[in-house]
Formats: sequence, C-alpha cells, structure tokens
Amino acid sequence: MAETTPNGAKAEIGPFDRVQLRRRRDRAAANFNAHSFLLDEVSLRLTERLDDIKRSFPLAVDLGCHDGRLARHLSGRSGIERLVQCDISRALVSEAKGPYRVVADEEWLPFAGERLDLIISALSLHWVNDLPGALIQIRRALRPDGLFLAAMLGGDSLTELRQALVRGESELQGGISPRIAPFVEIRDLGALLQRAGFALPVVDSDTITVTYPDALALMRDLRGMGENNILRARQRHFTRRSTLFTAAEHYREMFGDVEGRIPATFQVLYLAGWSPHASQQQALKPGSGEMNLAEALNGET
Repeated sequence: MAETTPNGAKAEIGPFDRVQLRRRRDRAAANFNAHSFLLDEVSLRLTERLDDIKRSFPLAVDLGCHDGRLARHLSGRSGIERLVQCDISRALVSEAKGPYRVVADEEWLPFAGERLDLIISALSLHWVNDLPGALIQIRRALRPDGLFLAAMLGGDSLTELRQALVRGESELQGGISPRIAPFVEIRDLGALLQRAGFALPVVDSDTITVTYPDALALMRDLRGMGENNILRARQRHFTRRSTLFTAAEHYREMFGDVEGRIPATFQVLYLAGWSPHASQQQALKPGSGEMNLAEALNGET
C-alpha cells in the first residue's frame, strides 16, 4: 500500500485538526462496519447518480474512501475500469478491498495533472480546511472532460444535537465549548466549483433523518463513524457525563417523539463538475432556463 501524506509539511492552518481526524478514523476502523449505515446510504445514492452517466472512466479515484464502502457499490457498475482508493487513515484504507490503495490526505493530492477520468468522494470533504484549494487540486488532476462527483455533509447537519449540547453546557458549565463545525452551505458550493475552474457545476441536497433511542446512542454512532468533533478550538478534556446526560434530556424534550426516540438530521450536499473541454455544452445564461442534474452529468448537447 502506498503512502503519500507529506512529511514535514507546514503546520496546518484552518478550523479542523486533521491529525485528530486521522487518529479518530484509525480508532474507528476496527468496528467501522457497525456504524457505516450513513456512508452506505450516501454511497448508494452517489453510485446511482454516476449510473446516469453513459461513458467509461478508465482511471478513477475514490477520495476519502474510508473502508472501501463506495467501491463496493461501484463494483461492476458505472463504467469504472480501474479505481484507486485513498484515505487519510491507514487503518481504514487497509480495510478496503482492491489492488490500488493509497494513504493520502485530501488536502495534498498526490496525482499528476490531467491523469484522471473521474474523482468521486463520499462524506469526506466536509473536514477539509481549504475546500477551495482542494477543489482546484481535484480539477487539475482530471483530464479534460473528466468528472468530479462528491457528497459531503452540509451546515444543517445535526442541528438538533447542537442545540441540545448548547443547552446542556450552558446550564451546567455556564458557557459552551466550540462544537459547531463551519461546514459549507449549499448556496456557496456552486461558486466554489466555478472558482476552481469546473465547467457545468451542479449542486443539490438531500436530507437523511435517522431515529435513535436517545442522544447518547447518536453520540456513540458518531464516534464509531469517526465523525465526532475535530475543531482545533475544541475543549481538550472529556465532556462531563452530567453535561452529556443533561444535553440528552434536552434533546428528548425538544425533539423526541411520544416514545422518547429522537431524530438526527444529516444534510447531504451533492456536487458535480467537469474539467473543461471544447466538446461540452455551454452553461445557460441567467434567466434563459434551467439545466437539470441528468443533463449536466451527461454533458449532452
């Protein structure tokens, strides 16, 4: 297995502690299958979108592959001939099946320019500190008329949990710790894709609501996914149990059903863009109509 994460790189700048992200994904790897339902569902939806594109992709990259779950959905589908799976976590990517596996950071892509036909990513890019820079690297790695297709968590994810934790910490600790990750908003993604040089950018969203017996079960699931708080400004000590129990009670009071079960909302943003090529149709002028997702993905004229 190749490893390309740079050694001796400059200190990270940005809100997310990606060293901690790697550690948490490493810890989650052993039991990841028990907590993979969200990644499974998003991977399936992403694969269905790729199925709409009637072309082959000789060389593709799964960026932020986790344990190779997306590759399992893609297997035998979607015109992919060779798939390279990459993740920042050596432990997770070791769980992936397939001959081409690389330990790589999404912020430091190891690919030469204009070599890839497809870059696809499921639930990984929301933890990137420099999303505009990552998108530029992705576009440069694609051949002309290559496709970028991704799904990432949006800013409305886990709004119920955030509200409950704010109430619990304020009540017992007299203040709140940084917990609200600055995830990108859907209204900004189209402009970011255009700034990165993508043609025919398309952005849309889904909402996935999962029911849990209580908020503590949700928090356990987030840890099992490796998706808990990695804000650089987070508290560096464990949250007190009394705070967690109080937050869980507020969660139930605010959002629970008659049986005490609670919903957890995940906003999933889907984005697609093509590396520019002369054969592509031109984007519509403002006010001239709308381009639907299938048309944009197929690049039909």
